[in-house]
Amino acid sequence: MNIKNITLGQYIPGDSFLHRLDPRAKLLLTLAYIAAIFLIQGPGGYLLSALLVFACARAASLPIRYLLRGLKPLRIIIIFTAVINLFMSGGGDILFQVGFIRATWSGLYAALFFAFRLIFLVLGTSILTLTTSPIALTDAIERLLSPLRAVRFPAHELAMMMTIALRFIPTLIEEADKIVKAQSARGADFESGNMLKRAQALIPLLIPLFISAFRRAGELAMAMEARCYRGGEGRTRMRVLKYGRQDVLAGLLIAVYFSLIIAEKALL
Repeated sequence: MNIKNITLGQYIPGDSFLHRLDPRAKLLLTLAYIAAIFLIQGPGGYLLSALLVFACARAASLPIRYLLRGLKPLRIIIIFTAVINLFMSGGGDILFQVGFIRATWSGLYAALFFAFRLIFLVLGTSILTLTTSPIALTDAIERLLSPLRAVRFPAHELAMMMTIALRFIPTLIEEADKIVKAQSARGADFESGNMLKRAQALIPLLIPLFISAFRRAGELAMAMEARCYRGGEGRTRMRVLKYGRQDVLAGLLIAVYFSLIIAEKALL
């Protein structure tokens, strides 16, 4: 069990093109990328998405291996989704059949299709969190939701909760890694056995992890109260968000990508 493979919520400081983008622009462009992923109808769209993800990783100086490492904790979900689509999608010629279980070529296509969809969704969102600090992400969410304050929507509180949740992911990962090492030193086995035994072996990990999470949450609440934190009213910012030329350029690139996905869907 290598818990450090989880890259969601982690931030890598840098001064690359993607790091300098306005966090509001990155958030909106990521949403446009996610929408485009759900519109893909053929292999050409995934090839184009792979080129986009590779270009973004190079632009942000992110190692491709590190980016792909974030897929390891989700491999069970990806495999399960692929298997379900392999045997549940009807139509087409039979690939193989065992009793009443039948797999077709259309099912194989659907399995690969949805597996790649999950993979590119994870890769795209990982680039956002790896190149955007939690504070910048909080400001971006709050600014984008600020028009909803007219209907008394708690934009600042929601943005703060989402960012604290993301910020605590690396902290909990580090805490879980320490607990795993401590339990392994005491003879705990997290690797061998079937799925049920592995799930039972996680109980000594989950209980202290939950206790640690509640303790940290209490300490954070006490620290915020001691500093007289009262939300976003009258709050000033050290860095004022402004759109620049690089944000316009990134928007044009995503617009071209989105247009090509739409064009492929229209042709199929």
